[in-house]
Amino acid sequence: MKLPFDRVQLRFLKALAEALFDDFEELAISVDQVVDNVHQFFALVGGTKAKEIGASLRLAELAMAPFFTDLSVEARKERIKNRMQNTQFDAFQDMAKLRSILYFGYYGHWIDPIGSTNLDGGQSANKDNPVLRQIGFTLPKFRTRGPGEVPLERVNGREIAREHVVPVDLVAQDIDVIVVGSGSGGAVSAHNLAKRGYKVLVIEAGPFHPSQDITHEERAMVPALFKHGALQSTRDNDFIVFQGRNVGGSPTINNGICLRMKGDRLSHPDAADVFAKWAEIGAPIDEARFMASYDALATDLGLAPAEPRSGKTNGTHLIRGWDTFAAGTDDPWFKAAKAGGWVNKNFGPPGTPSACAYCGYCNTGCPYGRKMGMGQTYLPWACNNHGTRILAETKVEKILWSRGTGAKRRATGVLVVDNDGTPHVIQARKGVVVAAGTIASSLLLERSGIGGTGHQISLNVASPIIALMPEGRTPAWDEDQMTSVVDCGQFLLESHFQPPLSMSSMMPGWFGEMDKRMRAYNRICSAGILFPADRRGNLVGGKLDVKLTLDDIHMIRRAAATLVRVHFAAGALEVYPALMKGQTLTPAMDIDAFYRDAVKEADDITLSSSHPQGGNPMHEDPSEGVVDLQCRLHGADNVLVTDASVFPSCIRVNAQYTTMAMAHYATGYGDVFA
Repeated sequence: MKLPFDRVQLRFLKALAEALFDDFEELAISVDQVVDNVHQFFALVGGTKAKEIGASLRLAELAMAPFFTDLSVEARKERIKNRMQNTQFDAFQDMAKLRSILYFGYYGHWIDPIGSTNLDGGQSANKDNPVLRQIGFTLPKFRTRGPGEVPLERVNGREIAREHVVPVDLVAQDIDVIVVGSGSGGAVSAHNLAKRGYKVLVIEAGPFHPSQDITHEERAMVPALFKHGALQSTRDNDFIVFQGRNVGGSPTINNGICLRMKGDRLSHPDAADVFAKWAEIGAPIDEARFMASYDALATDLGLAPAEPRSGKTNGTHLIRGWDTFAAGTDDPWFKAAKAGGWVNKNFGPPGTPSACAYCGYCNTGCPYGRKMGMGQTYLPWACNNHGTRILAETKVEKILWSRGTGAKRRATGVLVVDNDGTPHVIQARKGVVVAAGTIASSLLLERSGIGGTGHQISLNVASPIIALMPEGRTPAWDEDQMTSVVDCGQFLLESHFQPPLSMSSMMPGWFGEMDKRMRAYNRICSAGILFPADRRGNLVGGKLDVKLTLDDIHMIRRAAATLVRVHFAAGALEVYPALMKGQTLTPAMDIDAFYRDAVKEADDITLSSSHPQGGNPMHEDPSEGVVDLQCRLHGADNVLVTDASVFPSCIRVNAQYTTMAMAHYATGYGDVFA
């Protein structure tokens, strides 16, 4: 494993860490160990992201000059406060995000196990992990489960068989359909086509990690399962864009939320009608057929509301706070909102022996095989029952073409590059399905000579807000990460809670204040806002460029202020807004005035998205869209695009369910390659 940073970069990282950790009440591990943890993490991430962070360290050292590494710790702290914590300068705000990297080097500390079983995953070696002990966190293996609780045991028989993931030299020569991408769109498409008798090959850029290979070691699972180690950013570094990069795609590392973009039992009655919006802008799809696709998926996956026992503290916190807040407001949007409830999920199914065991690690993969992700459902169904095979750790460089009917092209296969950098051509007798996700699908089509891709990209933008609760509560980490949603019409509020490494990257605060907040880990609850940024992005130089409007900033302020009030209505003593300065909010403060002053542009607040959409939008007119109303690539005989990149506008809610439904809509009715 090649280590990415040189001595100069490591020296600066250590100098920064010594200052950041100087006010901690007590260090559970040494600063040298923190720096080593960061170094090891980026060695696992590798690739362009490790190089990018290395370059950021060099630029940060220049920005913190002169003589930063030679200053006293106190002098370094003052410089950090002036140039990172309290700056409004964009370049310095970007540099300030290095604090999160050092904090997760501390809170993600893991004692490397020797000879542990896969299911244990190093938990026994970390039972007395000093950092976890300092914040009061108990690993799942050592938690007490009472009568009626779901045991933390693996559900067997759901995984893709290892022999179905083949090396490139064993790929069959008579493949009918190549599916690029193995996430929500690719897996559903592959299964539907394989059921019709097509010989299907799924090609995935990421590695194969079945449930039995997944552990609770965040520092290992994040680089293994996420694109760019969960540090993929927009072009200006204002957003982190979370996407899975593994066999199974983003469903491997998401929270399993399954909301319909229209007609969900938790939908706000006055929310925009997405189908009507699509028809208005030139994509009038068959709503009844799309709803039937939702229904078919719900049956296949056993979708049902999360169980209350799986959201016993953090999930109920949002519901309780919302009920109290809504009872005291005159706002008609809030009055009409559905009260929290337990959101539908593809975990379990609930109420069965296979139900979610709410370990709290959904975002780093389920070691217990209980999440009904693509790697436990459509992919193994396609492989086991219909002969589909999967080619992992292989990038599709471009689609290969011949002349089709009239002026159209016809796909004959793909050019791929394996993990060693060797190119290969794989033929497809019937067609190609592109389902690699909004960014990767757009770039693949562009490399394949298709114009107009990568434009009008939408995002569901999220921002976390953490609350300190009174003592004596059941810790929120002992449950499912996300169980409750409130649809406020213009934005959503969603409960979510993270294990230590991930929570430290979300927790605002500097120096001793960060230590104090993380030591109260057992007393915090967390939720986030989610609002639609409709067609705000474009791909520029291979990276997502997003420009929020003033209306978006107003929406961020309104949504964040609402969630702060919900936290206080649920009994919070303090609230920590996701702002770089690390301020503390209390119930007596003017929350609206605070956000008006504090959030003036995207750089001022922590923003992320797990739901990029569009880029290859559906449209009747080939000059206005990339695919037609059946998800067929305009200008090609036999290429489909079946992921969220075809959404004509933002769907407003979590994208997993609608992405699966779009793939089913395109491939579940009739023979698309006949």
